[in-house]
Amino acid sequence: MQVVHRFLALLLALTLPSAALFSQTSPPVSPTAENLITLKVTVDAKDGKPVEGLSVADFKVLDNKNPEPIVSFRALTGQQAPTEVIVVLDALNLPYGRVSYARQQIEQFLSANDGKLSHPTKLAVLQDNGLRIQPDFTTDGNALRESLDAYGVGLRSIPRSTGFYGAVERYQISLNGLHQIVAHEVKRPGRKLILWVSAGWPLLSGPEVDLSTAQQSGLFGNVVALSTEMRQGQITLDAVNPIGASEDVSQTIYYENFLKGVRDAKRAEIGDLGLQVLAVQSGGLVLNGSNDVAGLLKRAVEQTEAIYELSFAPAPGEHDNEYHQIQVQIAKPGFTAHTSSGYYARPKYSLTENQKPLNVVPTR
Repeated sequence: MQVVHRFLALLLALTLPSAALFSQTSPPVSPTAENLITLKVTVDAKDGKPVEGLSVADFKVLDNKNPEPIVSFRALTGQQAPTEVIVVLDALNLPYGRVSYARQQIEQFLSANDGKLSHPTKLAVLQDNGLRIQPDFTTDGNALRESLDAYGVGLRSIPRSTGFYGAVERYQISLNGLHQIVAHEVKRPGRKLILWVSAGWPLLSGPEVDLSTAQQSGLFGNVVALSTEMRQGQITLDAVNPIGASEDVSQTIYYENFLKGVRDAKRAEIGDLGLQVLAVQSGGLVLNGSNDVAGLLKRAVEQTEAIYELSFAPAPGEHDNEYHQIQVQIAKPGFTAHTSSGYYARPKYSLTENQKPLNVVPTR
């Protein structure tokens, strides 16, 4: 029982929102879009290739399973919808022996086409001392490859084998790293694509993990903030797993238990903030099962070649932080749409620009 109390105290410190992490105001919304939900949608065929040439008649939008009229629609090519790309090497959550391989594959991706990247790109590396991210974007893949060589990815003080406490620390650092990127990129115009090369963060959920009301409230605040600001900031997250075909299938699909969306704090679990969960809910891809990580990164970027922008006018929410499930269906068979899987009406949590790290203090 004493060990359980220590675990719960640790989780409580992790999940409680600090004043610097959340502000009790809705994120700013452009007056022209005040009453609209605007979605960036990508569509792929069964082979994973992006689908171009669709019209508004091919789309159907459901809000909490209720059809919504599409009030605006644009089919955009890559040049019409410029995208900035952030490639994150997650040296914290990968097995140490796999970091070097992931790094080589990222360098191969950057070197393709003589190092001429199709989108402005920058690199970030996540380690146990936090996220290091380049300040500027560039289309020079060779320069980025050289800068990646200059990053020192050394031995970790929080290896994957340190049990529950190590998993909590890795989860904390990972989530703070995403917060850092989103809080900065939400202020920039245009679409942003985060390619997070990782096996995933610790989900820390299961029958042996009991959460208090305060813990669930903290988790729910994180969920609302990230969902709202990633959608409004046109930020899509792709989870690219470099473990390859050898990874246990059960580990690669466990995140699917948390995809439904969180309707209130009472239902919040730590797994709701998993990397793959956030990727799917942002309209991004979860790419597993291949040793060709450079190819997976290429496939992820190819999704920007055809983007559909559509808007609908939702009914006003009945209460703060009211969750709505979004479904975008394609009339033509064999096509799959990827977009934000939900939104919160009247959101009352938001990330702040200078959020403090989440402090975890083990207690006895």
